[in-house]
Amino acid sequence: MARYIFITGGVVSSLGKGLTAAALGALLQARGYSVRMRKLDPYLNVDPGTMSPFEHGEVFVTDDGAETDLDLGHYERFTGVAARATDSVSSGRIYTNVLEKERRGDYLGKTIQVIPHVTNEIKDFIEIGDDEVDFMLCEIGGTVGDIEALPFFEAIRQFSQERPRGQCIFMHLTLLPFLAASGELKTKPTQHSVKELRSIGIAPDVLVCRAEHEIPEKERGKIALFCNVRPDAVIPAYDLKSIYEAPMAFHNVGLDQAVLDAFQIAPAPKPDLRRWEDVEDRIHNAEGEVRVAVVGKYIQLEDAYKSIKEALMHGGMANRVRVKLEWVDAELFDNEDPAPYLAGFHAILVPGGFGERGTEGKIKAAQFARERKIPYLGICLGMQMAVVEAARNVAGIKDAGSEEFDHEAGETRFTPVVYHLKEWVQGNYRVKRKVSDDKGGTMRLGAYTATLAEGSKVAEIYGTTTIEERHRHRYEVDTKYRDQLEDCGLHFSGMSPDGRLPEIVEWKDHPWFIGVQFHPELKSKPFDPAPLFADFVRAAKEIERLV
Repeated sequence: MARYIFITGGVVSSLGKGLTAAALGALLQARGYSVRMRKLDPYLNVDPGTMSPFEHGEVFVTDDGAETDLDLGHYERFTGVAARATDSVSSGRIYTNVLEKERRGDYLGKTIQVIPHVTNEIKDFIEIGDDEVDFMLCEIGGTVGDIEALPFFEAIRQFSQERPRGQCIFMHLTLLPFLAASGELKTKPTQHSVKELRSIGIAPDVLVCRAEHEIPEKERGKIALFCNVRPDAVIPAYDLKSIYEAPMAFHNVGLDQAVLDAFQIAPAPKPDLRRWEDVEDRIHNAEGEVRVAVVGKYIQLEDAYKSIKEALMHGGMANRVRVKLEWVDAELFDNEDPAPYLAGFHAILVPGGFGERGTEGKIKAAQFARERKIPYLGICLGMQMAVVEAARNVAGIKDAGSEEFDHEAGETRFTPVVYHLKEWVQGNYRVKRKVSDDKGGTMRLGAYTATLAEGSKVAEIYGTTTIEERHRHRYEVDTKYRDQLEDCGLHFSGMSPDGRLPEIVEWKDHPWFIGVQFHPELKSKPFDPAPLFADFVRAAKEIERLV
């Protein structure tokens, strides 16, 4: 039966609970334990799939097709454990489940209340698969005191009481603000946050304190005294140059030891930190730098492209170069020459997205990369716009476009080389969709197999002709135009196993130009970079050496 670590936050949001939890998971793995990580989000959306990227940042997709919080990406990148649909839940999902049971009559006519029905549903979710691992790390979204988070706090309080003594601990992340006028760190916000947590029946065992300045021993002792935790369980968390320094940084200040002490695990297994020492070495001892332009439409919020940013960094580690990523707004050159914006970059990446805004700029970015022989990686919409560019400028289909944009505008303007995907095979089933379907959870989601053409660049990169990657899209390149495009040199080098859905395109006469319908960035890790990203950065490194 797993031991449970519940991670909560206080004072302000965005302190880094997800990163702290991920780093702790990595440290427990380094000591030989198996872990699974879980996120409980208080918002009322059923999942983040229908949220704007400006609202919530990236939507992280699991192998089994769940649209989840971006923190699950951190969990995977640090632990290498593939997340599941059962590792992410929101208030919306919990309440939906409860109301569906009420409608079916499962509660036998009882009055439905937050306690016990909602909290029981949360507890049932928490314990899924707890016989599979040594430690289950559960992060509660938001901050203590949020009204919408109260059912989750109550549920984990009940859960800890129902489990054998010593099987659950609580880790609380707070902020120690620095007042420049007085030149001191203030502990009072942390004291009040812990007081709020204790008022709902939860006493933290470990405190992680974010601070911009070093926390003096005197202040750590004060926090321990007033928050009723052991002094060695007050863990400082300072700003880092790279998030991948977090495991070593937290180990050096004793986070993993404090957690094991809270569980009374002694003697604790010694950690093997060679993996993270190598990661730090690759970060700090880069042997060059490449400039990569990410031409997107959500660049005002970098979290919208979180996994892409991290995957590019992993590609840099694999090649021992530093990737200088620069965000370029696709709308800037919708109606003008892209050269002033893209000249000087060693590679161009066009990520996914939804809607027509900025797509003309993405098409021009693909054209610029094709004509200038600059490495190009198009992901999802980035692949589709590369196909549209080829259709317009090489194959002679002047009005080529996507059915998505016609649906959005409510009128037919384009020859749809990209169409709404109405039917596909998922396992042993055939999935059917209509344009009028609800938006949530109706895309082609999760891991699907692709078959790669023998002798293609992608087959060389992956080292195999069968791969499995994660998808998130509802529009697809139409194979009706395949022969016309291949006659012009755009090779459809990856297809679904049934041969109906294009997965990968590449220009034969280009040193490195690949578009993929899936999202390879979602499976990339610092110690196991996504093959496409590693080779993309290698190609950029070759260009950098030629310039």
